[in-house]
Amino acid sequence: MTALTDTMAAARGIAGSVPKGVFAGGEWRESGSGAVLAVDDPGTGATIAEVADAGVEDGLAALAAAADAQASWSATPPRERGEILRRAFELIVSRRDDLALLMTLEMGKPLAESQAEITYAAEFFRWFSEEAVRIDGGYLVAPGGGSRVVVARQPVGPSMLVTPWNFPMAMGTRKIGPALAAGCTVVVKPARQTPLSMFALVQILEEAGLPPGVVNVFTTSRSGVVTSELLRDPRLRKLSFTGSTEVGRVLLAQCADRVLRTSMELGGNAPFLVFDDADLDAAVEGAVQAKMRNIGEACTAANRFYVQRGVARKFGEALAKRLGALTVGHGLDAATQVGPLIDQGALANVAGLVDEARDAGAEVLTGGERIDGEGNFYRPTVLTGVAHGVRAVREEIFGPVAPIVAFDDEDDALAMANDTEYGLAAYVFTEGLERGLRVCERLESGMVGLNQGVISNPAAPFGGVKQSGLGREGGRVGIDEYLEIKYMSIRAPW
Repeated sequence: MTALTDTMAAARGIAGSVPKGVFAGGEWRESGSGAVLAVDDPGTGATIAEVADAGVEDGLAALAAAADAQASWSATPPRERGEILRRAFELIVSRRDDLALLMTLEMGKPLAESQAEITYAAEFFRWFSEEAVRIDGGYLVAPGGGSRVVVARQPVGPSMLVTPWNFPMAMGTRKIGPALAAGCTVVVKPARQTPLSMFALVQILEEAGLPPGVVNVFTTSRSGVVTSELLRDPRLRKLSFTGSTEVGRVLLAQCADRVLRTSMELGGNAPFLVFDDADLDAAVEGAVQAKMRNIGEACTAANRFYVQRGVARKFGEALAKRLGALTVGHGLDAATQVGPLIDQGALANVAGLVDEARDAGAEVLTGGERIDGEGNFYRPTVLTGVAHGVRAVREEIFGPVAPIVAFDDEDDALAMANDTEYGLAAYVFTEGLERGLRVCERLESGMVGLNQGVISNPAAPFGGVKQSGLGREGGRVGIDEYLEIKYMSIRAPW
């Protein structure tokens, strides 16, 4: 047997050991209808598991369990809540390699990147285990002196957490960590393409001592129908969603009926600005990181490359050389640097964006084609001479494609960079400190990387502006999304 065959067999064995049902009230069960949905390996197209396909009654059962557990969990001492998260952090770290095999099998990213995600995911539990005991309030004398103002922060209550397929564990821990630390119970709906990583995470939380009903999980092929029913239920107090802006708009409209508290991390269209005084070697390295992390299937991925005209050709050729040399293959192959896209729809979308840009006059410096055979593979691609108005510049690519647009001066670059409804992440490369700070301040983006291509950090507030979302995850403010402020006025007759 080859090394890849051995590794794939090990990954399938781990997938076989993960529960496949609806998890509600501390118990795994089949869906009420008995329906299942297939989880496929994007590297081969083969089905690796069948999991319960939840219906409305299953979602409501999960919410009922969360509502029943809310009072006891919110009364659990913060230190105890934090210790459960800390134990879960340690378990995740100890099982990194197995969890990474499972993630690569169902999502496709190279194994080394899955290992990095597991480490990153665990850090949210460590961070929020420490924040659980730092939930504070306030006390002050009213200006008139006749009363005292007491401010407390209390858990929002049962929360629904909807996570995407591209970071199947980290997007879970980034939501579950602060919710549990704050004293909220949760219902988690992972994406149907990658539910196994979340199911494995639930097992770890159980082992860490989490009481029944505090975390409940289901996945479904009928997300719109099931989710809308939960959003109408008065027992639900909050929705946290990570996904496309298109779906986010629909959910916001539904939440408006009940004025349901929401936080959303939506789509991105990150500009990557390279000025003529930049260290080009560092800029190319940063571009590889910002573009190719997670096969380009990341909301923070660099989407549009604006390069000052004097260095645009040199930068494009250097980037094409780097991306063209990357090894494309199944994520479980140790030699692989670029894995498959998540499904055939994603592959068709990326191919269409490249074809349209080419038809509009763009030059393909490397890539620009699908890879024949099984799996959803597309060659890493660099396009130059791209027209600013093509879809590859206007829309989120979510794939290994780097379109380069030349600009003349700073104002020109900023006008194009800000010409989008999105505002999640941006990247700037320049050796000029004043220019760097000035451009960072003028970019309409929630997060900016200055001379670096990776910006995600559990200790930093993650989120965007404009139509890239509402609220922040991570950092000291991440727990605030799960806390309500209560003001108490106490008469002071003394």
